[in-house]
Amino acid sequence: MIDSISKELELQKAYLNHENLDTIYFGGGTPSILASEELEKLLNSMNRLFKINQHPEITLEANPDDLSIEKLNDLNSLGINRLSIGIQSFHDKTLNFLNRAHNSNDANKCIENAREAGFENLSIDLIFSIPGQTITDLRKDIDEALKHDPEHISVYSLTIEEKTVFGNWHKKGKINLTSDEESANQFDLIISTLEENKYEQYEISNFSRDGNFSRHNTSYWKNINYLGVGPGAHSYNGSNRQFNISNNHKYMKSIGSGIMPYEIEYLTKKDLANEFLLTSLRTKWGCDLQKLKDLYSYDLINSQKNKLSELIKNGFIIMENESIFLSRSGKFLADSIISDLFWV
Repeated sequence: MIDSISKELELQKAYLNHENLDTIYFGGGTPSILASEELEKLLNSMNRLFKINQHPEITLEANPDDLSIEKLNDLNSLGINRLSIGIQSFHDKTLNFLNRAHNSNDANKCIENAREAGFENLSIDLIFSIPGQTITDLRKDIDEALKHDPEHISVYSLTIEEKTVFGNWHKKGKINLTSDEESANQFDLIISTLEENKYEQYEISNFSRDGNFSRHNTSYWKNINYLGVGPGAHSYNGSNRQFNISNNHKYMKSIGSGIMPYEIEYLTKKDLANEFLLTSLRTKWGCDLQKLKDLYSYDLINSQKNKLSELIKNGFIIMENESIFLSRSGKFLADSIISDLFWV
């Protein structure tokens, strides 16, 4: 697989039109299981094939149980300078429910080890809206995370999909889903507590201190082109999307034959406009309506005049200098608000 990904990097070296890379992100699964030699091989391929800026952000998604002090020292020596750690919770009961391999002690220890190994840019992932999770449980999770003073915290609501273990449990009445009201109360607690501790909510699910935004994820929200490699990876070049096949065997077989195993989705101006609206309105920078009109010919003010006025009147949308932003209450209803403003 590592050989195939290295080969794909070579096949795709012109995809970004030879622009300099500012971020590299190992994610989309559990890249922390890779040996240091395998990560080094991929980084060497990138350095050989692409121009990389002098101070890139290089992130690795990691599970706590993969982060021994020896592994962390190796990662640091490779030039990986940002870790996104899937803590999810600091409660053993919750971790057991989520079927995580680590426990609360592992969660705390891996963060301490990361600091000892010299990492100065840590992101912690937490989950809320977990069946059975109380406000008190969530408050303890946030407080425990804050003790480590991470530069970045991502907080996601647990989504129960129909054809999953949790979906089957719900169908059989083994678990009760968190109500919308309770979920909103939990999210409000998250926002309030992190704001009190000087974290800025720069995207709906993402909070950072002292401007330590995820440069990589911010590029998605700002519609910057990106290349994804590996099975199931997505790429975007400003006009179309590319989707690699997910089947590992078929992926490696195709790459071995020198053929890129992907499908392409060509985006219309309407698609691009809606994507710009969807991504930008989730962020602190909001949606620049003049840019939306100039780039994609979508005049939202005139085409959605009544809906926009209603959202502003109800306090869900704030309008400043030809840009619109989600208000605090609007962030709780982001998906429905944004879809109401889509070009249809």
